[in-house]
Amino acid sequence: MVKGNKNKRSLATREKEVVDEAEEFPETSGIDVPTDSENSDIDDGDEDIEEGDFDEVLKEMAADQGLSSADEDLENEDDDQAQDQGELEADDESDIRSSDIEGASSEDDEEEDDEEEEVLGSDISDDEDDNTDELLAKRTSSRLTDGQDTVVESDNEDEDDAAKLANEGFERLTIRDFGKDLGAWKEYRKTLPQIDAGYASDSSTEEPINTIGNVPIEWYEDYPHIGYDVDGKRVMRPATSDELDKFLAHMDDPDVFRTAKDETNMRDVKLSEEEIDIVRRIQGGSIPDASYNPYEDTVEWFTSQTMVTPLASATPAKRGFIPSKWEHKRVMQIVKAIRQGRITRTAQQAAKTEGPQYYDIWDKAEKSGEHIKRLEGSARRPRLPAPRQALPTHEESYHPPDEYLPTEKERQAWLDAGPEDRKRSFLPEDFGSLRMVPGYSQFIQERFQRCLDLYLAPRALKKTTNLDPEELMPKLPDPRDLRPFPSVESLVYQGHTGRVRSISVDPTGLWLLSGSDDGTVRLWELISGRCAGIWDLKEVVHMVAWNPNPDLCLFAAAAGSRVVLVVPADVCGDQRHLVSEEYVRAGFGSQAKDDDDVDDSSVKVSWDMPTSAEQAAGIRVCIAMHMTAKSVAWHRRGDYLGTLASTSSASSVLIHQISKHKSQHPFRRLKGVVQSIKFHPTRPWFLVTTQRYVRIYNLMQQALVKTLLPGVKWISSVDVHPQGDNVIVGSYDKKLSWFDLDLSAKPYKSIRYHTQAIRQVQFSSRFPLFATASDDGSIQIYHGMVYQDLNQNPLIVPLKILRGHEIRNSLGVLDCLFHPIQPWLLSSGADGTI
Repeated sequence: MVKGNKNKRSLATREKEVVDEAEEFPETSGIDVPTDSENSDIDDGDEDIEEGDFDEVLKEMAADQGLSSADEDLENEDDDQAQDQGELEADDESDIRSSDIEGASSEDDEEEDDEEEEVLGSDISDDEDDNTDELLAKRTSSRLTDGQDTVVESDNEDEDDAAKLANEGFERLTIRDFGKDLGAWKEYRKTLPQIDAGYASDSSTEEPINTIGNVPIEWYEDYPHIGYDVDGKRVMRPATSDELDKFLAHMDDPDVFRTAKDETNMRDVKLSEEEIDIVRRIQGGSIPDASYNPYEDTVEWFTSQTMVTPLASATPAKRGFIPSKWEHKRVMQIVKAIRQGRITRTAQQAAKTEGPQYYDIWDKAEKSGEHIKRLEGSARRPRLPAPRQALPTHEESYHPPDEYLPTEKERQAWLDAGPEDRKRSFLPEDFGSLRMVPGYSQFIQERFQRCLDLYLAPRALKKTTNLDPEELMPKLPDPRDLRPFPSVESLVYQGHTGRVRSISVDPTGLWLLSGSDDGTVRLWELISGRCAGIWDLKEVVHMVAWNPNPDLCLFAAAAGSRVVLVVPADVCGDQRHLVSEEYVRAGFGSQAKDDDDVDDSSVKVSWDMPTSAEQAAGIRVCIAMHMTAKSVAWHRRGDYLGTLASTSSASSVLIHQISKHKSQHPFRRLKGVVQSIKFHPTRPWFLVTTQRYVRIYNLMQQALVKTLLPGVKWISSVDVHPQGDNVIVGSYDKKLSWFDLDLSAKPYKSIRYHTQAIRQVQFSSRFPLFATASDDGSIQIYHGMVYQDLNQNPLIVPLKILRGHEIRNSLGVLDCLFHPIQPWLLSSGADGTI
């Protein structure tokens, strides 16, 4: 710090002395500044300066430079001496910050104790004192125009201030530009813009900003910090208060309604007026930026108005609108040469006008010359090579074997036949040597005939492709990667003496039912193959089916003209047995009839009590249909049962309600003979299969939903995928059709791998598998994956062909069924085995 002189002279003395107080850098400061020629004439010893009076030294040095600003400094020092010293210290601290200035001040303090410095002052008139500011401005302007290029760049200056100064025409000056005029340097520093603490300023006192980005803040709930700042340091979690403290703080805070929660940094941020205005505009559906005008005038960058003035003011050239003389001369020269015959047409143009030119159609590409060059420019099709003649055989040899020589009878027959009836145009002859072979008399005629054949017979170039048959096969996954699926025979159930037409597995997967032509229904333990029960129905059992409701232990069997409902007591617990008994018998006590029900006279069905012997066997209800029952189908809830009778009338399809013992006709008339019926697994749909069509009806809306067109002659069976969007149809003409109900009424895929009629098709309810059973004695297992993505087609892969049933009377496998839990397949055949 530069300390001022403690012994100040009086104001009167200073008024008498007109001294220029322009300050100057001391020579011992260590700053390399240029010296003026006037410094060489300084006389020492004019006035003694006390030690430490560095202020006086600067004033005297400024007087030698010819500048003075003493009036303003004298008035400020007389008014407030302490303020003058403070301003001098502040100026020295803020303006003189370079290492050279600090070194100069420290060296000057050390020399004050050892020696005295003398400065030479010069008197300045009152007129010059009044023009001090003007001289300083001229000095500064002269410094600005000296062509100095060096600029002192401060670390704390903003780029905008620098750009502003550059636009206004100012150039940054350095300390060297002022020489030893410290006062001028101070005045110049005052004209510089204020320091704006921007991005490059010190930010150590600011709160750390969380820089986790889009990472959810919930991930940091178990940690004491909430993220990391730009330096990678942890941003600690701020202290939180309970709801009562927050309520009290909000009651005392007048700005609570303009405070928002910063979830990333977990602190409250007070919104400014501009931010609140943006929020209000967004809530009102307006443009957030208040200064944006959406209705500004359109700027026509490309106008449709024709410019009156040209783009260039140059006079257009004369050649732009006057014919060229030299071109006219050149054209006349060409015309004269053509008339004199010096310029003729090309050979190719002459050939087009003179007439057709004949080419050798058997000309090879290896020929070269003008003929090939002429053909390269033509647009006709490429020439086809002549077909090669057959190689000579033993008959054409000059010394053929004896068996190839004709007999006298064959020779006479060849001579008597016409030329078109002869198999060959010559007779084999035997010559002793090649020298004795005469010239062939028919050579010219045969060559001519061959030329006629090649000329008159059209030929075409056939492009053949050599394809590997393996490349035409679709890329399917390996069956080993699609396991599990049935692959080997594990168990055989024997006991029936006739054809086993139908099998069914209970919902628990423990028991198996089978119906046969011997009139019996057998109950098997699935794991061991033990026969647990036999019901003799005295008639051919066409179909058996377990109730799909797991709370009931009940199955239906279609035998002859009636359908019996059986509750097996030995295979279910007491609770399930009691519930099943009450459920089946509840309909006998129900006498209430709805007005919407079909009249009993139109439905020829009776619900009868079984005989005492049948009740002892477990038969609880008999549904007499007065016609042969071919098929039964349960609804997924187990209360409705659909039956199909062997008749072509509309009464062949009936739907029975077990809990109320009611039956009804769902259709007034049907088109065609019904082959099978099926309830949809997920929707209130009912599938009716005729000989050539599959019709899907909505039972709730009583309307036809869709008609599937398999394109087969006779449909045998149908099944629906557990998800309900895909249907497979088997036919007696050995074809399997896969339908996607969301795509079309025509098959998505048709498969024909069986050699005989398909009897049964079945989906697995748990695995992506389906199977087909045929009269050829085989069962084919397929992988059928249905994806949730509607844009991806189902994947169908053949997996395995199973054989085990014997073919009897042209009948093979009659029924097949997947286990409800395990990837097992059960089948029944005409050989009486399961």
